[in-house]
Amino acid sequence: MTGSHIIQQLQAAVPNLTASEFRGQTRVVVPVESIFDVLKTLKEKFAFDLLVDITCVDYLYYPDAENRFGLVYLLADAETGRRITVRCFVNDPEPTVPSVVGLWEGANWLEREVWDMFGVRFDGHPDLRRILLPEEFTAHPLRKDYPLQGRGERHNFPVITRAEG
Repeated sequence: MTGSHIIQQLQAAVPNLTASEFRGQTRVVVPVESIFDVLKTLKEKFAFDLLVDITCVDYLYYPDAENRFGLVYLLADAETGRRITVRCFVNDPEPTVPSVVGLWEGANWLEREVWDMFGVRFDGHPDLRRILLPEEFTAHPLRKDYPLQGRGERHNFPVITRAEG
């Protein structure tokens, strides 16, 4: 099934969905309230059985951006190699999307990484806690408003030497 057929069927089910296809790459933008259903449909009906990645973009200083964060889901069909990119947008003060760990177990770590770095919550995640930074760390360093020099957090953490590690 081609990308345009997938787009047509998704647009029939989700009226606010926008999509494009360029050089064989299919991209879909979905309202956040429909993201779980669209991802589930792509997995179950269109055989996108591999969650390649989940990442986030902070659009804070983009002049025409309407939303603060863009979540990006990269999916693939392991048998045919087809790929699709699915996006949704969320805003402050509590950016939240539904967790897809129930669809792809590998989403567990990917969602934790996005939470840790950007502060986007995944509703229904079985273990949403920091994965890269210590639990005591209070900020999300990949947000555009996080200062490049940090906020002085490093002096709050103990230094671990090779002999102790």
